[in-house]
Amino acid sequence: MEAASVGTRSFPAMKRDVWLERLAAEPARSERLHYEVDASGLQARAGGVADWKILQRVDDSDPARANAQALTDLENGADGLALVFEGAPNSFGYGLPASPDALRIALAGVPLDKIHLRIDVHPMSRTSVDWMVDIFSRWPNVDPAKLSLSFGVDPGAVFAGTGRLHMSIEALQASMPQSLAHFFSVGAPAVLLEADGRVVHNAGATDAQELGVMLACAVSHLRMFEEARQPLVYAAPHMGFALAAGQDPLSTIVKIRALRKLWDAVEEHSSLPHVPANIHAETSFRMMSRRDPETNITRNTLAAAAAIGGTANSVSILPHTMPVGLPERAARRMALSCQTVMKREVQLRPISNPTPAPDLQYHLIASLCETAWEEFRRIENEGGILRSLLDGRLQERVLEARQARIESVRGGQNVIVGATVFEPPVPVSQATLDAPIKPLPETGTVFCEKLLPRRLEQDVVG
Repeated sequence: MEAASVGTRSFPAMKRDVWLERLAAEPARSERLHYEVDASGLQARAGGVADWKILQRVDDSDPARANAQALTDLENGADGLALVFEGAPNSFGYGLPASPDALRIALAGVPLDKIHLRIDVHPMSRTSVDWMVDIFSRWPNVDPAKLSLSFGVDPGAVFAGTGRLHMSIEALQASMPQSLAHFFSVGAPAVLLEADGRVVHNAGATDAQELGVMLACAVSHLRMFEEARQPLVYAAPHMGFALAAGQDPLSTIVKIRALRKLWDAVEEHSSLPHVPANIHAETSFRMMSRRDPETNITRNTLAAAAAIGGTANSVSILPHTMPVGLPERAARRMALSCQTVMKREVQLRPISNPTPAPDLQYHLIASLCETAWEEFRRIENEGGILRSLLDGRLQERVLEARQARIESVRGGQNVIVGATVFEPPVPVSQATLDAPIKPLPETGTVFCEKLLPRRLEQDVVG
């Protein structure tokens, strides 16, 4: 059997018909949309329980207040927490202070062995792994195999979203595998390396660009470990993905399913054992409205339902007031309730086919896979994700896509409810917490053009 390797190999071109063949060869999906009526007349979903994880963001700059909110969220249906530190590309100007003390305060009283805990990608992601290890070391009789963890270690997302790295690309590539190697032998079923597409999505990327970037980041992780002479079979099971869920349900479902097929192809071409992609979905910041924040409730509901229907493993919803300021408890409860209704009342499941024609879904997925795979190969030919960012090539393509989207709204092909049509008659006021927006740090060793989050409304109407 050939040893798993990404090496310097070139991934082959794969046209749409190849992806269609791969889709046609997969086993028939078992998750079907059907209900059964019990004796009481209530509808019960057949086929087991809804099994995605409901995650609530912990992004308050006050650790004690963040802790109180986290405990409330867990008591009211959340399956886990997504910790967001200041300076993170997806913090949107807020976040927990990036320190071990703030982490300890925010997690005080949290039953870490009974929830899923994720740390969002941020400049100190690798260091925060050590902070968590220290916290667990203070717990008696902790069984790592029973923990559910996700650490957002993704230098590509950090470089893209902050425009800086703390060390040279060469030093990063040499040091990261060594610093993480011992975690692979601990036995915890944790995601340590993540490929995060949310940064480029919120900067304006197309779905294909977002997927291509995630593949490039994932392969970059694997290549680092291979160059450090560490077997990829140990690193690959600890890979994860994070993407943005938009308000168009069909597009989001297709994107998630395309990601699964794309990762399958990378595993196959690298001779890796098959491990299904572990996908976290967060509702899009780019789609949100500041002028009419209440419309975001509908956008979030559609996006979250599509992420669940598309087979995301975990989902977090940005509270609808996020464009206005740091969300307070009512907005956070609304975000949580959206998912608890889907999970506890509706028992929402993956949707076997969201399209009206039996083969349409396959054609949509195949077309997206073809375009995303070409973007991935383009980034590879540019020297990989970090080199492409350093040279500004990826940023150029993403900004072109953003401008095309802006023009489509300005030209009337698309609309933004509450901004370009059906504007509220008077300014909408929304309560938020008193917290200043913190700028991204500017210090670093290597720099590139930042891909900052931009709401489409912001670009179209200000």
